[in-house]
Amino acid sequence: MEKQLNTVSMLGQAYSLLGFQIVEGVVGAGYPQKPKHSAVFAQISPAGSRLTELARKANMSPQAMGELVDELVDMGYVVRRPDPDDGRAKLILLTKRGRGAVAAGRQTIEGIEEQVTEILGQRGHRELRRLLSKLLDATDA
Repeated sequence: MEKQLNTVSMLGQAYSLLGFQIVEGVVGAGYPQKPKHSAVFAQISPAGSRLTELARKANMSPQAMGELVDELVDMGYVVRRPDPDDGRAKLILLTKRGRGAVAAGRQTIEGIEEQVTEILGQRGHRELRRLLSKLLDATDA
């Protein structure tokens, strides 16, 4: 008899699968990157973000986030600039190439959303979103 996965395992598998699909779509659109770079792309503000803010939102240490940002600087996706509100701080800003990668990610996500609707139907997709929102809202409290 096959052991049934628990909810946490299923959510983890879905998260991993979707993350890899997004990266595949972005890479396929001509923006090479690694899945771990999504921690930056998913959190960065269009107006730029401080490293500490990116790390906090991604639930990472500033040192680990700094390594990801260094890699993305080397790849031409982001730059560091002085923060106009605080000369001691730096803002991480998307370059034109970085904005293209984010746009490719959004387009990939839209395609995945359509697949979810095809699989679950519109009602099922709405119910999934409602239940996930309820779960996330309860953990934010």
